[in-house]
Amino acid sequence: MDVLKVSALDAKVNYKVYLLLLILLSLWLFAQRLIMHADPTIGFIDPNIWLLFLLSMIAFLMVIALCWWILQRFWMSLGFPDLGNMVSQFKQLLLWQQLGFYWASFALLLLAAVGVLSAVL
Repeated sequence: MDVLKVSALDAKVNYKVYLLLLILLSLWLFAQRLIMHADPTIGFIDPNIWLLFLLSMIAFLMVIALCWWILQRFWMSLGFPDLGNMVSQFKQLLLWQQLGFYWASFALLLLAAVGVLSAVL
């Protein structure tokens, strides 16, 4: 039963993200005209800054959706169990095991960040 609840929650979140992406895309098309119509003296201030912020939000949401889709395809091709099943199995671990997993994940993230910084420099 827990697996079905987690899967249903994931579907609702994805639907909301796609709806937000659609709203941001439609807003991006009409935002320039709305800004210029609201204040005719806006020509002295660059109105494209707000559009760049909106465009970055759209790109961010598109990258997240693409990464989620690639993860799901990769997960299914390897034959791993469902993500909801793995979450319910993680919750069944003892507290010290969960904490150890969190610390190991943090250490790997920190190691990856140091590796990226050393590659950049």
